Amino acid sequence: MKKTISTLLAIAFALSIAGTVYAASGKCTVVSVEDNKVTLDCGSNAGDFPVGTDVKIKSDRKKAIEGC
Repeated sequence: MKKTISTLLAIAFALSIAGTVYAASGKCTVVSVEDNKVTLDCGSNAGDFPVGTDVKIKSDRKKAIEGC
């Protein structure tokens, strides 16, 4: 009985902190590019990205226009 309860509590704890592991995300636009520095404008979402954190950039993909 104790083993079952402790297992259930461990699972509940793991699920409760799983949401805090995900990184912040937001839509940003590139303002300028100089050598190896890129400046982004994230608007009101800028506070979600603390200074010094790693950021993964994924560009929007444009849909191909298919014709007859």
